[in-house]
Amino acid sequence: MSTSTSPVGRPPVLFPLFAGLDTLDGIGPKTASHFAQMQVTRPRDLLFTLPSGGADRRRRDTVRGLTPPVVATVEVEVLRHMPAASRGRPWRVEVEDAETRFQLVFFHARGDYLEKLLPVGARRLVSGRLETFDNILQMPHPDHVRSPEDGAAIPDFEPLYPLTAGITQKLMSRAAASALARVSDMAEWIDPGLMAQKGWPAWDAALRMAHAPRHASDLMPEAGARQRLAYDELFAHQLTLALARAERRRVSGIETRGDGGLRDRVLAALPFAPTGAQTRAMAEIAADMGAPARMNRLLQGDVGAGKTLVALMALLVAVEAGGQGVLMAPTEILARQHHASIAPLAQAAGVRAEILTGRDKGAERAAKLAALAKGEIGILIGTHAVFQKDVQFDDLRLAVIDEQHRFGVAQRMQLGAKGARADVLVMTATPIPRSLSLAQYGDMDLSILDEKPPGRTPVTTSLVSSPRIPDVVERLREAVAAGRQAYWVCPLVEESENLDMTAAEDRFKQLRAALGDGLVGLVHGQMPGPERDAAMGAFARGETGVLVATTVIEVGVDVPNASIMVIERAESFGLAQLHQLRGRVGRGATASTCLLLYQPPLTETGQRRLEILRETEDGFRIAEEDLLMRGAGDMIGTAQSGLPRFRIADLERQAGLMKLAQSDARKLLADDPKLTSPRGQAARVLLWLMEQDQAIRLIRVG
Repeated sequence: MSTSTSPVGRPPVLFPLFAGLDTLDGIGPKTASHFAQMQVTRPRDLLFTLPSGGADRRRRDTVRGLTPPVVATVEVEVLRHMPAASRGRPWRVEVEDAETRFQLVFFHARGDYLEKLLPVGARRLVSGRLETFDNILQMPHPDHVRSPEDGAAIPDFEPLYPLTAGITQKLMSRAAASALARVSDMAEWIDPGLMAQKGWPAWDAALRMAHAPRHASDLMPEAGARQRLAYDELFAHQLTLALARAERRRVSGIETRGDGGLRDRVLAALPFAPTGAQTRAMAEIAADMGAPARMNRLLQGDVGAGKTLVALMALLVAVEAGGQGVLMAPTEILARQHHASIAPLAQAAGVRAEILTGRDKGAERAAKLAALAKGEIGILIGTHAVFQKDVQFDDLRLAVIDEQHRFGVAQRMQLGAKGARADVLVMTATPIPRSLSLAQYGDMDLSILDEKPPGRTPVTTSLVSSPRIPDVVERLREAVAAGRQAYWVCPLVEESENLDMTAAEDRFKQLRAALGDGLVGLVHGQMPGPERDAAMGAFARGETGVLVATTVIEVGVDVPNASIMVIERAESFGLAQLHQLRGRVGRGATASTCLLLYQPPLTETGQRRLEILRETEDGFRIAEEDLLMRGAGDMIGTAQSGLPRFRIADLERQAGLMKLAQSDARKLLADDPKLTSPRGQAARVLLWLMEQDQAIRLIRVG
């Protein structure tokens, strides 16, 4: 049961699981290349490729009364062979069970082989998928043909694995069995109290049970063996995040404490009082900034929950302490929006807030950089332009990053390097279900804004089918004549920005023809920056009544007078995105409307998605529904989500395990920071098994 780990490499107990796949029985280089298409390249990967379904192969006396298609196992007598009538036709074998006759059907068959396998007059046990063709009951290519004495070789419940071209169920089963033979007993890395409470089996037993399900219920995420294996993945992942968090806390930050003077001035200038959630988040952030460890906090808030004010208060703590803060946004539109709302409040406190984007050139840019380096600019707001080498701060204390999943981790680290020990606050307006935020941001501390500031009016959401677009245009004409403003968001056309742009331009021309030239504006991602800003500016000033847009307006655009949101082909958007778009209205005192235009007929999922949106404005509930409907990867866009890819754990259906894994990992590290206890040593083996290289490096450093 040795789990000793050499200081430099993988523990020897794991060597058999990380050998080449072609070291397993019956797998040569060609088969190994087929397996590689499933991301299976070592025995370890096979262990974590669990059956995805199963076939009930319990014996029955007859197939009479079954409703095809269905898997059936029955003993039959072979009556006669009916060879293929012509090339390309199947060879048929007529058989009879206790009550009825049916046919076994074989394509591209060798007659001599079939006559030997199924001699006329013999009794055979056959198991396969029963179908009807031309009103004839038949079983094409049975999965099993055995003599009755050999029937025990057919399991009552047979696991079915996910496959790829060149891999059959038989090959997969044999390869999995060969990989399982290499599994040895290992020291337990799960907390003994948790194991006992959950009744989970040991690791090796869990693997064997998961690969040999006895009932359909054994395939469910709730089954004990699967839960335990999922927990192993989540625990290894959370242990890695906890090690990263502990490492970051070891690097001391700067104790940034303000006297509250600047913040008091801003609060006095506000026409409203902050919500309880905002006040709580401000206090958590200020406490983190004043602590010796470097802050790494996520501020998660629903649409319109007031994240910008919380961010400004954090930036002012930095300025009060004699330092500087930077706020970085993913797009220029959003950076300008932040600057427009922050600069007047900063000015009220006597603080200089400037914006820096890729558009700043020449003398103007040089002047801003000089003022920044001298410490004359207290708050800098910008796009990724703030990463450039020539941007130097006098004393950067806080970096605020808005909409983080649009930035890579490398960019976050670059920004952090601008102030070697600067605190980091990440903001996201996308409510993320707790299980996903723990998977994605589990190394961070969390502040949640779950209240709306006063003065925001509820938005009435309606579903309208696309043939009624002329009625919608007529209503828009009346609303614009009455001084109201509206967004018209055009459909998401596949993944092509050019097609999105065409859809927006076409709709823009139609609305301009219907409503009048000067009343309709247009923004899309392909427009030059100045043109886009001019269109946004004209809309913000009320010069245009309708703004036609692609999803560039999804995040952060704030025009309080806009009270109508039309989303065309709403069924092509994700729930979270629809919720973001709807959040652009309802920002002023006027009653607001969101019209979801859909193309009938709607799929069942499309209908459900739009109905959820009509029922609730609670972003966290919407996010949970989105997760259930679309899965974790689709919901955030796996390519840029930073979400780990788990082979067994199901974030949608095993959400509770993630929270458990986080608290367990943090507790283990608190009790045993170097992972030297027996359980700590076992946890090291788990990290190697789950290929958590980052964690292994951190342990070595520690």
